[in-house]
Amino acid sequence: MTMVAAVLMTSAAFAQDKKDGNRPEKKFDKTEMVKHRTAEVVKKYALNDKQAKELQALNEKYADKMGPGPRGHHHGRPGMRPGRPGHDQQADRQAMKPERRPELTAEQKEKMKAAREEHEKVREAYDAELQKIMTAEQYTQYKADMEKRRHGGPRGHRG
Repeated sequence: MTMVAAVLMTSAAFAQDKKDGNRPEKKFDKTEMVKHRTAEVVKKYALNDKQAKELQALNEKYADKMGPGPRGHHHGRPGMRPGRPGHDQQADRQAMKPERRPELTAEQKEKMKAAREEHEKVREAYDAELQKIMTAEQYTQYKADMEKRRHGGPRGHRG
């Protein structure tokens, strides 16, 4: 029993070290991102070889315009690991409270609006080209999945 407990504690500590970031940080690689994004869509929507090649070219074309996407953003707070021994959960709650942001100036609001509109135009152009690559059924499923993601999706409700 003692051996089993020791093994479990050791493996839990080892897993925690992996989470802490004691491993080398991965660098952002646009080429790998494009390949990964393409492979995910090819698999999920069962694209054939011709469609896969066309999608790869499309993703390469839009890679600089669309950025890393939602998975490229870090939403956690480094060093925040609730429940670890000696950890002050009350301090975590205080640290996670949203701070009041200063009001945006009219110029900043206008820049944000323009950036949002530009992003929407790029997304529409990408979707139009993607629709030509996919079958009607594949594209319908893709759009439904994108709607789900936009309105909560697998990560829960955003709001």
